[in-house]
Amino acid sequence: MGCATASPERAGLPTPALAALQAWAGSQHHRALGDACQRFAAQVPAGTHAELPGPTGERNGYALQARRHVLCLAGDPADLLLQLAAVLAVGGQAVWEQARRSLLEGLPEAVREQVVLVSDPFDPAVPLDAVLLHGSLEHLGAVQQQLLLRKGAVLGVERMAPGSGAIALERLVSEHTLSVNTAAAGGN
Repeated sequence: MGCATASPERAGLPTPALAALQAWAGSQHHRALGDACQRFAAQVPAGTHAELPGPTGERNGYALQARRHVLCLAGDPADLLLQLAAVLAVGGQAVWEQARRSLLEGLPEAVREQVVLVSDPFDPAVPLDAVLLHGSLEHLGAVQQQLLLRKGAVLGVERMAPGSGAIALERLVSEHTLSVNTAAAGGN
């Protein structure tokens, strides 16, 4: 049986950007955001690796890696900051609309470095791997319609009701497997 482990530097510890956001939240009296940063750091699935044995000597590896570019959409800045905390927890980079520049400028530098501002988040030139949305079902439909116009992989949208703190971190990672056959060639 294989053993799944998180990389030692990540196990239960926040990324540097998440730690900076948590410290900022404490200094700004955003207790809910600080608590969310701590909760996300404790449950982050990214960085998990497992070696799985095979019957004939092959080596099978399994890993969870962050979805690199996550579009964050929310009307309320508190919801947007919560989404940012989730993205930073898994080691991803948030994609925000240009209109959020003033909110971004008030954040620590380590956090700002992990946010990309774009004028049109649905522009096909903007790399996206996942989408977080705090919004209504109508807003979800509009976002999905915009995403359908993009070429490339189909992107799912993780929708939460405005004000909800429940962001599923597993939606922000992807599974990767690698199988290497180390058995001698030539059959049995």
